Amino acid sequence: MIDVENLSKTFGSRTVWHDISFTVNRGEMLALVGPSGSGKSTLLNCLGLLEQPTKGEIRYEGKDITRFGRRDIRQYRRDILGYLFQHYALIETATVRENLEVAAKLRRSSQPRVGTDIVEVLDRVGLAGREEERISHLSGGEQQRVALARLMIQQPALVLADEPTGALDDTNSTMVIDILNEMSKAGCAVIIATHDNGIRDQCGAVFAVGGQSLVHSP
Repeated sequence: MIDVENLSKTFGSRTVWHDISFTVNRGEMLALVGPSGSGKSTLLNCLGLLEQPTKGEIRYEGKDITRFGRRDIRQYRRDILGYLFQHYALIETATVRENLEVAAKLRRSSQPRVGTDIVEVLDRVGLAGREEERISHLSGGEQQRVALARLMIQQPALVLADEPTGALDDTNSTMVIDILNEMSKAGCAVIIATHDNGIRDQCGAVFAVGGQSLVHSP
């Protein structure tokens, strides 16, 4: 699904990473690991076309997305991508339901997929009955679970997750990874930047950013 070939990123005279290459297939969960400052989040941002790599290619189903114009970028983000980032990217003044309805409308405007009910996904993430609460009234961990529910509504082909369990306790961390695993088994490709060895061990492949090595689990 995603082929990264000889990708490099520099900021001025500083090279974040150089000549990165790896492939992520449908139904695969890949962990991006490495020390703080190794550029894991920057790599996710490049995969999501939030930042431009300095050189190299990122191909989605054979197309080099780094060469996309604005219209193709919007379509790629709307129809293909799902984000689970540390800042949640929720509408804080809106309710939980309203945030999820936005994702449902975007999904319906693109290719049709199997429907997923808002009540059902909120129950799955442990927020049953919280539909009418405003995002600004929720804790960081609850907001992260709303963001996960949004992913389940959206049903993307590719999920980019940046330390998705950083604000969660052990029980909710397990729930997040279980749901990402379920999405992966349903055919979604999932890429997770993480420091958590437990998350890394549940992924089918691990890429060491900085070390530039890809290891597949047995």
